[in-house]
Amino acid sequence: MVAEQVAAHDAPASPVVKTVPRRSRRRQADAEERRCGWCRNVLPAQESVGRPRLYCGQACRQRAYEQRSATAKAGLSPDVVLVTRTELDGLQDRLFQLRCALEDVQTLLTEKPTKAELERALTELVRSTGRLDKLWLSGRAAG
Repeated sequence: MVAEQVAAHDAPASPVVKTVPRRSRRRQADAEERRCGWCRNVLPAQESVGRPRLYCGQACRQRAYEQRSATAKAGLSPDVVLVTRTELDGLQDRLFQLRCALEDVQTLLTEKPTKAELERALTELVRSTGRLDKLWLSGRAAG
């Protein structure tokens, strides 16, 4: 045991640097799921060389251009998100449901819950989270 500690202590402390060839890095990046910059649908894998696609088609490219033009004309920054009052209210309702579900689980964990109570609370938490997740999967309304 002492010999192992001495051997480990005498080992050089220089970090091992592993370089990844440029092609490997590009393939790793391509392996990640890429989404359309407008509708958020998954883009097909790129087979050819060149710049990666940003949009799934001409219609999405045109809608994105129209949005960029409108925000620039209105003097808004590109990172501004405009939503209707109805969409905002819906999002706030969903977030409130998620917060309540989290608080229910926290309260339940301070007690001695039965397995059925814990399963019921966690099911409700997952259900609340699932509704929020659909925000990312739904496309934008054209117009």
